[in-house]
Amino acid sequence: MKTQFFKIFTLIALISFASCGDKAKEAETKTAKKAAVAEATATSYVVNTDKSMIEWKGFKPTGSHTGTMTLNAGKLDLNDGTIESGNFTIDMNSIMVTDIPVEEEGNAKLTNHLKNADFFNVEAYPTATFEITGIETTNKKTMLSGNLTILEKTNNISFPISTKMDNGIMTLTSETFTIDRTKWNIEYASKSFVENIGDKFINDDMELKVTLVASKN
Repeated sequence: MKTQFFKIFTLIALISFASCGDKAKEAETKTAKKAAVAEATATSYVVNTDKSMIEWKGFKPTGSHTGTMTLNAGKLDLNDGTIESGNFTIDMNSIMVTDIPVEEEGNAKLTNHLKNADFFNVEAYPTATFEITGIETTNKKTMLSGNLTILEKTNNISFPISTKMDNGIMTLTSETFTIDRTKWNIEYASKSFVENIGDKFINDDMELKVTLVASKN
């Protein structure tokens, strides 16, 4: 009996360790910075909101949930193929859950919870924004920095991206990265703010992946 228990405990420990190892790196987070300004010679590319999205993933002790959000506006200012400035607006009402079938009750329940005041309070704050403050290459990675505003709280984050130009269309794709939601005052079921919550907590870190598709204005 003890041997069987030890085997099960070891298996759980190995799975937990592997999950932690696979966690995406947290974006470097600092105070807000001045927005980047493009040169007069820059060309504006308008974000195609139908082809662009934000993918998200949230974690809790019993598993995780995934989903998407869409954009309702955005632009990138380029000079010789290099991004100099830009911004985009996230439609917070577009939050979708993708790991629960849409026809199941749990899908609507989770979606509505994410939209209410416990999390993103989309009635009061229907949009979130990202404004580019800089871009640089370090350790062979292109790092995009910008002011992310959620619930009127702004922090500057930096995360790795790749870009591709094809027939006048630029595609910007970020690596998957995490942000600490509590830095944007989203504190629901956080062990950092709720005492004696046991295993009912929701991780502070949430994963994000940005995809922008833009073409000349």
